[in-house]
Amino acid sequence: MPTQVIHTDLAPAAIGPYSQAVSVRMDTAEKLVFCSGQIGLDPATGNLRDGFEAQVDQALANLQAVIAAAHGRLGGIVKLTLFLTDLGNFAAVNAKMEALLSKPYPARSTVGVASLPKGALFEIEAIVAI
Repeated sequence: MPTQVIHTDLAPAAIGPYSQAVSVRMDTAEKLVFCSGQIGLDPATGNLRDGFEAQVDQALANLQAVIAAAHGRLGGIVKLTLFLTDLGNFAAVNAKMEALLSKPYPARSTVGVASLPKGALFEIEAIVAI
């Protein structure tokens, strides 16, 4: 099963031993793209955005850039995993996800965590069918 690394300068570079995304070609013409977690880093400055909602917006923009670099679209997302350092922000994330995605919504898990890289408040990863 051949894999391909996906990279775009429109999202932050990996800050460890991982890729922004990796695609796997299936037996059909379709492929699955496994996107690494995106936090609210501005790819131009490398700085984390201030505040929870700004970090969510930037993380979602970063994820969209990675998906676009893989020639995918948001409608192809089949699974999301969200990581929050404060589950009290769950409703705010749901509102942003509802505004961004269309029905049928992808499968999703939300995990409360003690901390995230660079002191981020939010992280999102995705599996996308293309």
